[in-house]
Amino acid sequence: MTASNGPVVIRTATGEDWAQIFPFFSAIVADGETYAYPDGLTSEQAAALWMERAPSRTDVAVLEGRVVGSAKMGPNRPGRGDHVGTASFMVDPSTRGAGVGRALAAHVIDWHRAEGFSAIQFNAVVETNTAAVRLWQSFGFEIIGTVPAAFRSRTHGLVGLHVMHLPL
Repeated sequence: MTASNGPVVIRTATGEDWAQIFPFFSAIVADGETYAYPDGLTSEQAAALWMERAPSRTDVAVLEGRVVGSAKMGPNRPGRGDHVGTASFMVDPSTRGAGVGRALAAHVIDWHRAEGFSAIQFNAVVETNTAAVRLWQSFGFEIIGTVPAAFRSRTHGLVGLHVMHLPL
């Protein structure tokens, strides 16, 4: 699957893409503001967490021939919960503001619709990640709850994790 949103091209990730994903994955995790992954993951450990297998998938956003973002998506839960999707996103900090996150968001929503999901649920959007919260709200996601003090932000200390939902 390949999609284009202006200069951003989104396509299925390959194993060869991991070498370009891992540097920004590591930087984002080390920043300590948006993901609860453990610090110090090896490339292999991180790839096992990020590179999904069917029925889920991982895609990349390519800008000017370089992988600058990635999203993983699929069912939020197995079995009786597999009609609700979920996703996670990372954008290379050096390209923030270039529309990569917005392009990935639109792509993920379109993919979930095309695959027949009835909704998308994000389980853990850090409340102080206001850019992400605003982005999801601009696509119609609603905050349906916040788990207080569930994330240890390097900058803000204990902050809440939003559960966000979009009916499809």
